[in-house]
Amino acid sequence: MTLPDGRSLAWSEWGAPTARPVLFCSGAGMSGSLGFGLDDLDELGLRLVGIDRPGFGRSSGHPELTLDSWVADVRALPAVRDGERPLAVGFSQGSPFALALGASGVVDAVAVVAGLDDVQEARERLVPQVAGMVEEATADPAGFERRFAEMADADGLWSLVLGMSGDADRAFYAGALAEGYRRSLEEGFARGAAGYARELAVTYAPWPFRVEDVHVPVQLWYGLLDTSPVHSPDFGQTLERRLPRARRFAIEDAGSSLLWTRARDILSTLDASAPR
Repeated sequence: MTLPDGRSLAWSEWGAPTARPVLFCSGAGMSGSLGFGLDDLDELGLRLVGIDRPGFGRSSGHPELTLDSWVADVRALPAVRDGERPLAVGFSQGSPFALALGASGVVDAVAVVAGLDDVQEARERLVPQVAGMVEEATADPAGFERRFAEMADADGLWSLVLGMSGDADRAFYAGALAEGYRRSLEEGFARGAAGYARELAVTYAPWPFRVEDVHVPVQLWYGLLDTSPVHSPDFGQTLERRLPRARRFAIEDAGSSLLWTRARDILSTLDASAPR
């Protein structure tokens, strides 16, 4: 679709056109073309809408992207304007984007899966490398964004995902999910790295909403075998305490790939938590 300012906003969609929409905020550098839980959508009465965020896939870049501008873009989606009230799922770096939709009242419930934490609040709990990135993004956001725009690409991010993953996640990503995951990254960087760099700067900067002000139900899903240092350092424990209506699921035998391995549980629990 074409937005009021002339930018394009694109998405991938699965499930019955009249089913309740689940807006999917994918991980770092990914387009919205890699879905999850697709075999369960019809039975659950849900429709998955994987959005290409600004600068990724077929969506135009937005040099002045913020979490607030993202919310404004999503409000224009047919899936939001028409039919049942939507839900949202945020995976990894997509979690602030999903929480922003919850804070603004665009969606009735949110699931955060292997999500990025509120890094400004969590600085003392982050590993030194990530804490240093947060410091740089805060002190010199333009320089931080420029540096990542010059160095990031799909191959590098794919290598980073595998390198930060534990054995079980690495085997899953490099095996069953490899083709789809790599395709989504290649689509995500099809317009270059500016979208990824802008988004990284936005998610590492102070968010325009307080976590405490997200009043819709939020499910926090974390696999305790997740070894990624850029996800929540305490597997969502602090987020659970800060969110007014949170429920946390800590899965002992799973890692970050639980978005796909526990997809039915995530979707059904999310749907059950929201008003009809």
